[in-house]
Amino acid sequence: MKPRIQVCNQTRWGEMADIITKTEEEWRRTLTPEQYHVLRDKGTERPFTGEYANTNTPGVYRCAACEQELFLSDTKFESGCGWPSFYAPTSQDNVEESEDLSLGGMRRVEVTCSRCGSHLGHVFPDGPRPTGMRYCINSVSLKLEPK
Repeated sequence: MKPRIQVCNQTRWGEMADIITKTEEEWRRTLTPEQYHVLRDKGTERPFTGEYANTNTPGVYRCAACEQELFLSDTKFESGCGWPSFYAPTSQDNVEESEDLSLGGMRRVEVTCSRCGSHLGHVFPDGPRPTGMRYCINSVSLKLEPK
């Protein structure tokens, strides 16, 4: 049976976009256990273990849950944190950012996919130019589409 996908057509900016919603059972059927843990339960993969931590392949990084375009390889840099790091998303409309106090009250900014709401990682204000931002993203949250 094919998963039910509910589509909404309005972004926070009033533009047309496809918002995907599935039940948690539908997500469990479509994601691997590790993907489900990170994308839906807001887990974190161990540092320096992810598939894309040291990848330099040119291409587009998409959400592993819904395939929305998230980051370009041109914005990927080596931060030494153990997770793929980018200084900007392809479009600010493709990610949502919200305060995260889940780690013992430490203030962080969570990054989620704006299309399906899946957890991607966190963003920190210690990245390189031109943005000064470091989007620290779990590899398992991503799918690389090589150029």
